[in-house]
Amino acid sequence: MRLPRIYVDQPLAGSDVALPPDAAAHVGRVLRMQAGDALQLFNGDGNNYAATIEQADKKQVIVAIGSCTPNPTESSLHLHLGQVISRGDRMDFAIQKAVELGVAMITPLFSERCGVKLDGERLQKKQQQWQKIVISACEQSGRSVVPQVLPALPLAAWLSEPTKDLKLTLHPWADDTIKTLQPTKHIRLMIGPEGGFSEQEIAAAAQAGYLGIQLGPRVLRTETAALTAISALQLQFGDLA
Repeated sequence: MRLPRIYVDQPLAGSDVALPPDAAAHVGRVLRMQAGDALQLFNGDGNNYAATIEQADKKQVIVAIGSCTPNPTESSLHLHLGQVISRGDRMDFAIQKAVELGVAMITPLFSERCGVKLDGERLQKKQQQWQKIVISACEQSGRSVVPQVLPALPLAAWLSEPTKDLKLTLHPWADDTIKTLQPTKHIRLMIGPEGGFSEQEIAAAAQAGYLGIQLGPRVLRTETAALTAISALQLQFGDLA
């Protein structure tokens, strides 16, 4: 049976640890684990930490930290996803699955046809929600490095950021495909909204050095396009077998 994996945002070197309230509630109330039960902790440093519950009640869970083991689950392909924010739970879904597929970093984007209005406190709360989704996806998928959801940017700001990565975006009528790309280990992938990028945005992306690629003859929804592109890039250049 697979051990439950719990993220703890603190050092985990050779001592007893009190789990944070959310993690303690999950372990004690949801999983109903008890003293003597084993679990696995991680804190984003790339390692797995064996742990055993010493005390578990309604208010607190104390665990003893055991061995530390490097976790070789990170892809050799460093993929930075720039995803235009989509409506409803589509953005949550895209972020969750992108993390499962091995993306290293995510930047939410605003574009002309974004259709989602977020600013101030609402945007900050969304940012926190997306980061929690990332952590949950790491717990589920076995990753011990936690990708960061960076602050949301207007598309123009994203395009102007300096990078040496290969810059890609999707275009249904592009001549290039993932199979025609030269081998690389650093990619910056930009995915548009439900209505696609405007002509002005497509031109701006091309001027900024973004290469348009197409995924086949069918038009995909934004969340499907992101996950299809990530999967194909991981298959071609990463660790997806």
